[in-house]
Amino acid sequence: MANNFDEKTMKNEGVTPTHTEVLSPNTPTAEIKGELTYDEKVIQKIIGTAIDKIDGLLTVDGGFFSNIAEKIVNVDNVTSGIETEVGKKQVAVDMDVVIEYGRSIPEIADRIKQVIHEEVYKMTHLEVIEVNINVVDIKTQSEYEEDSETIQDKVTNAAKTTGHFASKQTEKAKNAVSEGADKLQEEKEPRVE
Repeated sequence: MANNFDEKTMKNEGVTPTHTEVLSPNTPTAEIKGELTYDEKVIQKIIGTAIDKIDGLLTVDGGFFSNIAEKIVNVDNVTSGIETEVGKKQVAVDMDVVIEYGRSIPEIADRIKQVIHEEVYKMTHLEVIEVNINVVDIKTQSEYEEDSETIQDKVTNAAKTTGHFASKQTEKAKNAVSEGADKLQEEKEPRVE
């Protein structure tokens, strides 16, 4: 409607509108100019989500400050610990990982590279040219689970335990008060007639 208004206004003023080639809805998208780019976070999220279920990979290590933040509250940041360099056609990846103790580290690294390459290409058509994996630790599954408990989890568990204890103590106090009231009632009754 705005174009019609402009054309009418121009005609009324005696100005001939100039038009560039108008693309029809059937015009192939290849003829439409523009550029498709990806923010590094997008590629990191694709990678983090894709490698999340790789057997033997316990976690991608986000470094000291990221780990501290994750220890305080439950956060699910799949991009933590994944660094990317994203170009117009290619991607390079660096990551620090923790592998499960007793597992074949080279096999897990190969699986990580394969999954990253497949998922990034499938979703973006960018070529993954490099995946640098630095193994910063190995842990047993139980060590990892113990280390993964956050302060938030500990506080929640302590609050539940404290709440349960407080409920028991309140019930004991109610019973004691009730017994004391019964004794007072007995003492008020005259002992003699």
